[in-house]
Amino acid sequence: MTARLALVLLALSAGAAAQDSPVMPPIVKPLTPPTGADRQPAARVKLADYRYDDLLWENDRTAHRIYGHALEAIEPPSGSGIDAWGKNVAWPFADRQLRTGDQHGYHGEGIDFYNVGAGRGMGGLGIWADNKLWTSRNYRGYRILSSGPAADFRVDYAPWPVDIGRKVWESRRFTLPLGTNFTRMVSTLSSNKPGELVVGIGIGKRTTGAGGELTVDREKGVLSWWGPQDGEHGRMGIAVRVDPATIVAIRDDADNHLVMVRATPGKPFVYFAGSTWDKSGAYRTRAAWDAYAAGERLDFTVPKDGK
Repeated sequence: MTARLALVLLALSAGAAAQDSPVMPPIVKPLTPPTGADRQPAARVKLADYRYDDLLWENDRTAHRIYGHALEAIEPPSGSGIDAWGKNVAWPFADRQLRTGDQHGYHGEGIDFYNVGAGRGMGGLGIWADNKLWTSRNYRGYRILSSGPAADFRVDYAPWPVDIGRKVWESRRFTLPLGTNFTRMVSTLSSNKPGELVVGIGIGKRTTGAGGELTVDREKGVLSWWGPQDGEHGRMGIAVRVDPATIVAIRDDADNHLVMVRATPGKPFVYFAGSTWDKSGAYRTRAAWDAYAAGERLDFTVPKDGK
């Protein structure tokens, strides 16, 4: 091999490596690194009682948050939408990230730049009635079932109005094992009136700025969203999966892309929601995320305990 050819191949190799390695946001103050067992891949759930009872859960691929009742008075219009964080390490980081007081900055392990607002975020739900989505406020009660080998917990939402004269309340179980981007949710809705409910499960439209690209596969029950470039933060990908047999319609409201499913009060149903960060290395293009979201093998069978 000539010296000139060697230099050309070296340049091409360096260029390919740079292309394969995403440019990360600048690190502010780095997180204190974990050691020993804490540096191993894990699925965890934790109550952030130091931050208005946020509930954090994550695995080796994704990290998420929902908001406690105490936050309603501090940060309106917080609600029952689901937050998604980007992470680029396999071990738990969300609690250490939140304790910095600057979870929106990149401290070397992940970042929260996804803005839930009043929307549904990553797979929050509401009841569709009178051409409107009626949603709960922040969760009121919780129970952690397991914090390893899966993140597994249940939350309760207080009754909320649906149109005139009807109220609905919900208990929902969240389960996130290792090795997947999808959290399984088992929702049990109750109501003060009988009759079928139409549930709208949403993906927030403007969580990382205006725009984004939506892929819909009704046959597989998939809504997959690839967010816009948010400056140096990158992009978030969000997906919702439902049992195709339960779908009533797919449509938008002002804040969300929605898939509508049938539900019966007192009868639990299963759906999944997941996310990715294009700087995490796994799914860095829309095509890759869409393929994963549609291809992941998911089970919509209600667990034997019905919850």
